[in-house]
Amino acid sequence: MSPSADTPSPPPSPSHRPKILVPEKVSSEGLALLRSLYEVDTRTGLSASDLLELIPSYHGLIVRSETQVTAELLAAGRKLRVVARAGVGVDNINVDAATKHGIIVVNSPAGNIVAAAEHTIALLLATARNVGRADASVKAGKWERSKLVGIEVGHKTLGIIGLGKVGMKVARMAIGLGMKVTALDPYASPEVAKGAGVSLVSSLAELLPTVDFLTIHTPLLASTLNLLGEAELQKMKPTSRVLNVARGGVYNEEALLKALDEGWIAGAGLDVFTKEPLVEGSAAAKLAAHPKVVATPHLGASTVEAQENVSMDVCTQVLEILRGGLPTAAVNAPLILPEEYRRLQPFVKLVEKMGSLYTQHFARTQGGMVGGRRFELSYHGELAGISNTRPLFAALVKGLVSSISDAGGRDVNIVNATLITKDRGIAIDEKHVRDDGGAHASAVTLRSFEAGAEEQVIEGYVSGKAIFISKLDRFTANFHPDGTLLVLHNYDEPGKIGNVGLVVGKHGINIRFMQVAGLNQEARAKAEASVADGPVEGEAEGAAVGGGQQLTKEALMILGVDGEVTKEVLEELGKAEGILDVSLVRL
Repeated sequence: MSPSADTPSPPPSPSHRPKILVPEKVSSEGLALLRSLYEVDTRTGLSASDLLELIPSYHGLIVRSETQVTAELLAAGRKLRVVARAGVGVDNINVDAATKHGIIVVNSPAGNIVAAAEHTIALLLATARNVGRADASVKAGKWERSKLVGIEVGHKTLGIIGLGKVGMKVARMAIGLGMKVTALDPYASPEVAKGAGVSLVSSLAELLPTVDFLTIHTPLLASTLNLLGEAELQKMKPTSRVLNVARGGVYNEEALLKALDEGWIAGAGLDVFTKEPLVEGSAAAKLAAHPKVVATPHLGASTVEAQENVSMDVCTQVLEILRGGLPTAAVNAPLILPEEYRRLQPFVKLVEKMGSLYTQHFARTQGGMVGGRRFELSYHGELAGISNTRPLFAALVKGLVSSISDAGGRDVNIVNATLITKDRGIAIDEKHVRDDGGAHASAVTLRSFEAGAEEQVIEGYVSGKAIFISKLDRFTANFHPDGTLLVLHNYDEPGKIGNVGLVVGKHGINIRFMQVAGLNQEARAKAEASVADGPVEGEAEGAAVGGGQQLTKEALMILGVDGEVTKEVLEELGKAEGILDVSLVRL
């Protein structure tokens, strides 16, 4: 009988839906993805104390740049599983504290690339042609053409610090305007830069004196904070202009103000500041009001398209995380490339089911304990070629503890999986076996070891989008690990299937599928060898032969069932003739 197909699980009831807090304005297109499954609470204008009071009841938090996600807030969010930043930078989120609490932090590194690059070019042109001052002058009823003579950007040099996705987009746009582009980025590929028409330099000292415009596209880190101060700005041409659509603080604001006042540079186009909104009397506020500055209120990602893109991106990731899937841009976990994500997704489900099957089928005889055992998770075939298997490791941990933890494994993710194994005394080794995967392109083997005990094995594979268990301990199988399963260890003799069917039928339990799994070749050979070796010392010859013959006829009967399987049902099945053991598995 062929294994059954996947059956989608019904959505949770409204009273049990995970809750997501959105304290800032986030595009509704993404939030609409979440509302069918989760309770989405959009509450703008909350104070820090309001957030601290509300956060304990939420499972997800979606923010932009204004909300400060502090260590205190994360510690209070006892149910929090994910914090999503609808944008690129996460400097308003305490990522280390999130990692400590096992909370995944995701962002949208690609959603606003075009918007940020276009705004950079907009500020470049605005500073070159005095657009801000000209607009204010005309609105004031003046006509000051002679005071507002600008410069052309064609044939000028644009310097870029940080040639990442946004920096490269800016470079290509600038080249389209007829500019020469020079960049500083120690991690940039010389071949890629050359192919884009960008010249790379090795230091600020080499870059600064040569540029007519300078833009920075780096995150705000300890190494980039106040990257440009007085000494650096003094190295620039007095006709040069600087731009910032990245993060406030990469330019020292006091130094930049002095550079404009002293005439070290000619102007600036600023979209970001160290403190937003601006604090009256601060260097940032003075910069924004300076006649040589074109200032905008953090509009780099503020386009309809960008807001929709980042909203859809982070909300999709929140959706996946809350239902046990993989994020595509986890800040505090290894990056999952899209192609790896697609390849790993079905195996994540398979490995989680294998872990849960182990705990419920094997570990139940130890009181449900998996601690103190050593596990080996082996990847075969094409799967062995994937280096980032952290999601599979986390899936195994989640499966192992799901049936024995209060949270049902929902508190396990790629961020905290290793910590959970240490807390529970579980040792897991991963092996990449460079074989052909046997009968399947990719396969997974889970082995469990304990001193003085036999090795326990579960093997599985993926076919299309369906997952299958192909080996359960000493038995060759081929079943779909889903729903409620009854696993009966029995002697493979006539009448066993009928007897089991009568018991479950009497209790109103429907059988969805049934499979008989026989001993694999290695186990059968051992059983036959035990018969040939004869009785051990102190054992009657007839008993030994009979026992050995029985060993060669062992099998597993695996039933997928619908209906309530009570303790009484299990006891009645266990008493049936020829049934050696019965386990109930819920997957």
